[in-house]
Amino acid sequence: MSTAECEQQEAGWGILEDLPGDPMIWVLIFSELVAFGLFLGAFSVARAIHPAMFAAGQSALDSNLAGLNTLVLVTSGWAAARATKAARAGERPVARSWIFGAMALGGLFIAIKLAEYAEEIGRGVGLETSPFFTLYFLLTGFHLLHVGLGIVILAVVCRRAGILGVETGTAFWHMVDLVWIVMFPIVYLVK
Repeated sequence: MSTAECEQQEAGWGILEDLPGDPMIWVLIFSELVAFGLFLGAFSVARAIHPAMFAAGQSALDSNLAGLNTLVLVTSGWAAARATKAARAGERPVARSWIFGAMALGGLFIAIKLAEYAEEIGRGVGLETSPFFTLYFLLTGFHLLHVGLGIVILAVVCRRAGILGVETGTAFWHMVDLVWIVMFPIVYLVK
């Protein structure tokens, strides 16, 4: 072990040390929250500059599908939390079942979002329709990629279903949930 590695091990992870899961996932989560925060900030500033354009864009969105997707993703977060509880109790088969449930709901979220995109594209709406739709597709698409990444992370930790892995995967999954819970009203509801 190098001197730098020894010093890091002795110093610990500070505040990250007490969070559930691997501390490196928290570095990733914090950096992703900053990226999403900047994206949502740009969206909000653009809405303030072009309120009529953003109101027209919002009215073209299907808030019912987005609301359904909110329920799906929140339920998947609950399933991931149940997986963590089962892993902490040493019930690996139960933890795996809950992880599979969270992954399936994540897949359903993706299917609903793709159906929403297909509906919008079918009406002639795309990235270049207006600044609203440029930001809408970039922001929701970036989130959709994170849902896919979250499913991959859950699949990886599902194999062993150990406490550290499940806590790590669930922490990332909850970040994906949190971002959508903030994004949903800003993009679909706030006028």
